[in-house]
Amino acid sequence: MRKKKIVLTVEKTDTGFSAFAKDYPIFTTGNSIPELINNAYEATEFYFEEEESKIEAKDIKFEIDFKQFFKYYKVINSKFLAEKIGMNPTLLSQYASGTKKPSAKQTEKILNGIHQIGQELSGINLLQTA
Repeated sequence: MRKKKIVLTVEKTDTGFSAFAKDYPIFTTGNSIPELINNAYEATEFYFEEEESKIEAKDIKFEIDFKQFFKYYKVINSKFLAEKIGMNPTLLSQYASGTKKPSAKQTEKILNGIHQIGQELSGINLLQTA
């Protein structure tokens, strides 16, 4: 059996988050992103439980649009990100607000910057002061 790639679109809702797949009848919700991801894995496993191949976490991809991303991850300042990746801050703000849509090249540049910040943050240890 051919391996499946499941793409789930994440959206912010009034009560938390939702995710849905375009190609399969898979839908789920969660109060937080970690809860949503866990629920999405369970929903996907449940949908494919009759099949012979096991769906793994690496087979599931989550997508979120810029407006939703910056709405949830408020800790990432669009001006800071723009400066970090060498982009006009006003342009990135327009992407974040949804008034403009980035090209595929701009999307990749932004995503690489977000991943770089994530790697930098994951390597930080905070000192405890007495």
